[in-house]
Amino acid sequence: MHVSNDQPHPILIDSSRELQRKLYLAAKRSRNRRFHALYDRIHRPDILWRAWMEVKANGGSGGIDNISFDRIEQDGVENFLRSLEEELKRKEYRPSPVLRVNIPKPDGSKRPLGIPTIRDRVVQQACKIIIEPIFEANFLENSFGFRPRRSATQAVTEVRNSLVYNWWVVDADIQKYFDTIDHEILTKLLRRRISDRRVLKLISQWLKAGVVDNGKFQPSELGSPQGGVISPLLANIYLHVFDMYWQRDCEHLGKLVRYADDFVIICRYESEAKEALRVATKILERLKLRLHPVKTRLVRLDKDGFDFLGFQFRKSRSPKTGKLVPYFWPSKKAMKSIRAKIKEFTTRQQCWLGLPGVALNLNPIIRGWKNYFRAGNSTLQFQTMDRYLLYRLFHFALKLRGNRAGFFGVNDFQPLYAACGFERFYYPGGTGTHRTRMPKEE
Repeated sequence: MHVSNDQPHPILIDSSRELQRKLYLAAKRSRNRRFHALYDRIHRPDILWRAWMEVKANGGSGGIDNISFDRIEQDGVENFLRSLEEELKRKEYRPSPVLRVNIPKPDGSKRPLGIPTIRDRVVQQACKIIIEPIFEANFLENSFGFRPRRSATQAVTEVRNSLVYNWWVVDADIQKYFDTIDHEILTKLLRRRISDRRVLKLISQWLKAGVVDNGKFQPSELGSPQGGVISPLLANIYLHVFDMYWQRDCEHLGKLVRYADDFVIICRYESEAKEALRVATKILERLKLRLHPVKTRLVRLDKDGFDFLGFQFRKSRSPKTGKLVPYFWPSKKAMKSIRAKIKEFTTRQQCWLGLPGVALNLNPIIRGWKNYFRAGNSTLQFQTMDRYLLYRLFHFALKLRGNRAGFFGVNDFQPLYAACGFERFYYPGGTGTHRTRMPKEE
């Protein structure tokens, strides 16, 4: 079937989804079935076209070859995908090393991110399209990260509901999880469902492709690089063992809620929490993983809180009933992160954008942050961020006027603020009115 250079025919996308549905149902009917004829489906034209569309939608830069999406589109997407199809058919495809980029974290440390080439990302996405439904049939309800129709919001809601009658939490942190995944163990777990050696070899090639850091090649004997399209699925396959052990032998100790490598165990009593931590440590050691000795802790909810997926959870007295009930709101780290983004777009260097340009850049960030955290008890934090936003924008407007503030007060700024269409974090009573008191920077 011929497809245009811009978009695949809709029938191709529908056929790829139908294939996924059949694989999922077959895997669901037989939890121990091993699938063999998978490799030939990875290089099907409909699968490659869908993989290309999904990789392009996620954006990002090129890897070590510096080939961008624009370059591929200029040369022709159809030619690019046909070339990949032929390489895979002839078994000549070989992945490139990933480009390592260190992303600064709020605590001052850096997170290594591996960026595969777009070519490798498309093949990884095609492989994921084929094998994900098979493993999804086995994944358990306590796992929420990077799965179809599951989200972080569902995870935090599950945690909040589980806290109502429980008082202790194992706040866990796996030390350098993506860097310490054991390739041999992962391969054995993949073989439980996949008998096609060509697919297993493909995944092994990605795991062992190595990284290029500051121009120097480093082999990869452990881990799965963060940034790889297929890495989140492999991470879930690896920790599914932990989920299974917990459901089978340890559920009486507490509720396990996991989002990728972040998890908490919610317990009723201190003795159960201590035992849960001991058992979790033992299970993870079998997977050659370690809990962080400093970041992993036991939390008593009426004394302290814990952070999970950007929220801080804590039990406080309800103003209506006086009883201790669970609340959750944006964590200090989440508040610091959104302040940093607002500040980034309201410096003197951004004056060339003007207020409408700043609104264009900031509004999607504010909207996304607000929509995520509105699931919690976040009113006070939203009001705080509104004050901070007003503070930054007021002084940004002063910079635009050359800091001549004698004729430009906060009340004069209100109509301008509204006219530029800035998103608000909080609308009291749905009116959208803003406090006119000039806040201090927080």
